[in-house]
Amino acid sequence: MKKAMYWLMGEKAGRTIVGTWNWLWGMPVESGGKVAVAVAEESLQSMQESVQKLAQAVAMQEGSYKTAKNKYETKVKELRTLEQQANIAQRSGNSEAARMAMAKAIQTEQILPKLEEMVKQAETSVNASKDKLNRERMKLETYKADMQNMKDMSEVNEALAMIAKVNNEFDIGSAKSDFEKAKSAVERRNFQTGALAEISENPTEKLQAEIERMTVDDEVSRRLQMLSESSLEKLPE
Repeated sequence: MKKAMYWLMGEKAGRTIVGTWNWLWGMPVESGGKVAVAVAEESLQSMQESVQKLAQAVAMQEGSYKTAKNKYETKVKELRTLEQQANIAQRSGNSEAARMAMAKAIQTEQILPKLEEMVKQAETSVNASKDKLNRERMKLETYKADMQNMKDMSEVNEALAMIAKVNNEFDIGSAKSDFEKAKSAVERRNFQTGALAEISENPTEKLQAEIERMTVDDEVSRRLQMLSESSLEKLPE
């Protein structure tokens, strides 16, 4: 479908539309994920196809140049042959054959400059096309290396994203923070309760209760002492 879109809309417009589709599906190229790598692979494949077509065109161009060059060289040889024929005919006394050969030589000689110019133009064009083909091939090799680096980087990004996801899922930092907050809250509550108890306690009542406790203790001790003395008096002598 993508190739059909490129054919209908042109490569640049087609690639833009495909990129828009990817964005609508929530897969923007700018995210730098797997979609970006896939788009880069498609672009690289398109460049490879373009370079192959250029190589084919250059090969055809060079073939035409060689044909033209061979034709020019053939005409040069033909001129030399006609001149030799005219010379031989004239020495042989055959003036008619000499004139005919020379006339053909002159016609050939007149066309040679034009043919030579055309061959030179063809040679210039072929050399320029070869240079362009070499540049495009070098660019393509650079893009291939970039493509491999991009794949490696994408795999590293995926690994780092997975690591970050695991770390976030199993991070107890937030739980520790909540625990410390709860602990601090309980301790503050304990301090507040103790302080409130101390404030709410009446010092006078506390003193009175202490005096009464001491009085009861003294009375208990006195009674116990009396019981001990009474028991001693009742023992037989």
